[in-house]
Amino acid sequence: MQSLPDFDQLMHLAATDPQQFALLRQRLIDQAITQASAAMQPRLRAQQSHIDRLINHASNPLHSNILLQQELQRQLQRFSQALQSHSPPQPAQILPFK
Repeated sequence: MQSLPDFDQLMHLAATDPQQFALLRQRLIDQAITQASAAMQPRLRAQQSHIDRLINHASNPLHSNILLQQELQRQLQRFSQALQSHSPPQPAQILPFK
């Protein structure tokens, strides 16, 4: 996996060559997704597509961060509700070891 430049280098790249910054960002994202299990890759690609749409909808970087934070809060709330839901126990047949 490609190492990430330090913050100052990234800030300079974003300010001086936004296109190169976007390419680096996309390359690092693709590498991270490729390292995930094959079963998780479609879910991660869908999640990244959703993140990209939120970023593209934003009017500036601060707005982008606010939109992403709101989305993260929504997802955490749904996850919490799923964990705390009181679904009935599922019947199961227990098999003895032989």
